[in-house]
Amino acid sequence: MATAETLRKLCADELRQLDEEGCRVQALQAEYDRLAEDPDTPPQAWRALLDQAAKLQPAADFPFEEPSKLEAIRAARPDGPRRLHRPPDLQQRLLGAWLGRCAGCMLGKPVEGRSRDQIEAILKAAGEYPLTDYFPALPQVPDGVPYRPPTDPCLRPNITHSVRDDDTDYTILGLHILETHGPDFTSRQVADTWLGRLPFHLVYTAERAAYRNLVNEVWPPESARVDNPYREWIGAQIRCDGFAYCAAGWPQKAAEFAFRDAAVSHVKNGIYGEMFFAALIAAVLAGQELEAAIATGLSEIPARCRLAEAVSDVLQWCAEDTDWPLTWDKIMAKYGHYHPVHTINNAALVLMGLLHANGDFGRAICIAVMGGLDTDCNGATAGSVIGGLLGADQLPDQWTAPLNDRLDSIIAGMGQNRITDLAERTAAMVEHVWSG
Repeated sequence: MATAETLRKLCADELRQLDEEGCRVQALQAEYDRLAEDPDTPPQAWRALLDQAAKLQPAADFPFEEPSKLEAIRAARPDGPRRLHRPPDLQQRLLGAWLGRCAGCMLGKPVEGRSRDQIEAILKAAGEYPLTDYFPALPQVPDGVPYRPPTDPCLRPNITHSVRDDDTDYTILGLHILETHGPDFTSRQVADTWLGRLPFHLVYTAERAAYRNLVNEVWPPESARVDNPYREWIGAQIRCDGFAYCAAGWPQKAAEFAFRDAAVSHVKNGIYGEMFFAALIAAVLAGQELEAAIATGLSEIPARCRLAEAVSDVLQWCAEDTDWPLTWDKIMAKYGHYHPVHTINNAALVLMGLLHANGDFGRAICIAVMGGLDTDCNGATAGSVIGGLLGADQLPDQWTAPLNDRLDSIIAGMGQNRITDLAERTAAMVEHVWSG
């Protein structure tokens, strides 16, 4: 059994998660507070509280409809263009999406976990606010603001390639899953691929909880729920891109692929984040303009879920506001209560960057990163979307040249990759998906 402290923290996180899901947790919270008063509370007591928590369901007056099964999700979604077409410039769009994801991830990586104010302080210390390029090496940073050392490979001028990151590991892994198992891959095959290809100590939050369950032979979808209070956090959302690229032009198929992947580790809005962005990316790869693609993404998730409400809010706020800081304030006022690596608040910042960029690649990823929270995830997702929208030939060399066509990963057997090769393999898989 886990230690008492580990189980206590799981209980605290679980009660917060259940409250966000619309459950009435007051009685369990009172029991938690009582147990927490005693430093010698045994692990069995915390285990019993977790077991009680697992039985809670959303209250009848909870205003959202948030199923976790694909059939129920589809029954609750609005109408949408389920299948579009493959554009003649697909290769350029796919390469743009891969490069955009890598560039956005590299941009956000040096300030992962930093707040908006801390990021602004770093940039002002460098004389480079607002952000318009990769973060610079700084010999001295503002007091109290954590930052990377001047030799860090993610800082300008040290960048020689796209370094390993979970945001791009999962993109490579998604392509590998489709190449290995084909378009009919299952959640169990995703789980088995994790166990065979991913090192446990380099997966985080919901993925780590699910991985632990898999090792104990708790398989999907149960692996997403057991002792996993992070099941609506951003982990699934960052895994959508490889599946979305391979279903270019077919948003319903992209969302279906995303669902099978997300179900290993997530429920409800954790699943919807991956499905929404998968469908959105599949749509921009078919040539849909940004706002139409956002509507397509919304058409693959429940109309009355919390993520759909947040997306609709951001669309309205970006239309009203003259610049992103105004929209950021509104996002934080309504959604800032979520954990900094939750799906909903980070999805809102990605959309804020995309909508305020007016089609400018650099501006999109820079705004998404300047907003703080999970900066490498948000830069990567924004870069993936706008990179696919514009195509590789429209991306500025300032962002792509430092990558030198190289992406490293921690995936077993796939340590070093040429980005152009990944795009070519993806294009071949698109043909396979569409011919099936």
